Amino acid sequence: QVQLVESGGGLVQPGGSLRLSCVASGSIFRFLAMGWYRQAPGKQRELVAIITNAGTTKIADSVKGRFTISRDNTRNTAYLQMNSLNPEDTALYYCTGGDPPTYWGQGTQVTVSS
Repeated sequence: QVQLVESGGGLVQPGGSLRLSCVASGSIFRFLAMGWYRQAPGKQRELVAIITNAGTTKIADSVKGRFTISRDNTRNTAYLQMNSLNPEDTALYYCTGGDPPTYWGQGTQVTVSS
């Protein structure tokens, strides 16, 4: 069983940056693809970014050029660096393990507002 714990969310002004972290328990982290999904109020959950165990990344068009996903297998941690944030990025962000996701974190709220 893998548990995922996100951190790093918060309130940020438009144009600002945040870095989300996701720490995974267990010894299989390095074998898992890791991803970030988000869900805004009244909208469907959507994939933001995913990184395979080999380091290949896929980024949603809506955040391409602004968000970067990375991982540190020595720390069992995945990251989502978010730059140039805008109000449309406001959502609950979930860390996932596996592709398609098998494991989900509890979510961390990101609010972009002036």
